[in-house]
Amino acid sequence: MGYKSVFRPGLFQGQAVIVTGGGSGIGRCTAHELVSLGARVALVGRKNEKLQAVQAEIAAVGGTASVHVCDIREEAQVQATVADVLAAHGRIDGLVNNAGGQFPSPLEKISAKGWDAVVRNNLTGGFLMAREAYTQWMAQHGGAIVNIIADIWMGMPSMGHSGAARAGMLNFTETAALEWGPVRVNAVAPGWIASSGMDQYPPEMGPLIRSMGKMVPVQRMGTESEVSAAIVFLLSEAAAFVSGACLRVDGAAPNAKRVWPEVGKGGQTAAFNGFHLATTPRVLQDAP
Repeated sequence: MGYKSVFRPGLFQGQAVIVTGGGSGIGRCTAHELVSLGARVALVGRKNEKLQAVQAEIAAVGGTASVHVCDIREEAQVQATVADVLAAHGRIDGLVNNAGGQFPSPLEKISAKGWDAVVRNNLTGGFLMAREAYTQWMAQHGGAIVNIIADIWMGMPSMGHSGAARAGMLNFTETAALEWGPVRVNAVAPGWIASSGMDQYPPEMGPLIRSMGKMVPVQRMGTESEVSAAIVFLLSEAAAFVSGACLRVDGAAPNAKRVWPEVGKGGQTAAFNGFHLATTPRVLQDAP
């Protein structure tokens, strides 16, 4: 049993791709899909045990993944990590800038330290990874970068620090696509995705999380596989003329308007879930 990708076998044969935040959630899923398509993957993250667990999963299906422990907020660590990836794989064809994190808080209660931590996680770290992948390899050999942002449209209430950082990452994407061409730089903006990250929020957010699917015109949450498929497309040769773009994977949630109270028609689109190791987040399993 392995990953059931919609893309052709061998699409990334001989290529090496960095996936930050590769120890869980969307990053883990994307790493598995890339490996299923022939890529060698460099898993980057702060927690060695999580990265090694994913490395073992990939080895179990005959894939190749290396582990690189790195705090992407630290410039020297990022420089050394990208050099280590090159030493391990000899090339960097793609970068999936997926690592990030935030905590819920109204704006007036976010301290300068908390604001800085989230911005460094979701903006500065992504910039550093992209810059090093570009300067150490892609500037001379080409490649593709995909920056993972979020549903930032119309603001991010209770996540204003993350919204500001992700919006900055989108603008960085557009600038880098110009300055670094022909290296392609794009973004993917996931909406409400049933991923393990949902279990990191406080228990009191459980009822809100479980109600989110009904706020989406397609009447459900997305899957990790649906986000991974968008990332894989943007890394692939099929997107050779796509750069500076942002692909939303959100079921049209930002299009739900107060002046149009009906959200969808009550039915759901069929979910795509090709990830053979996907599990439902605990917060959704607890739904009444």
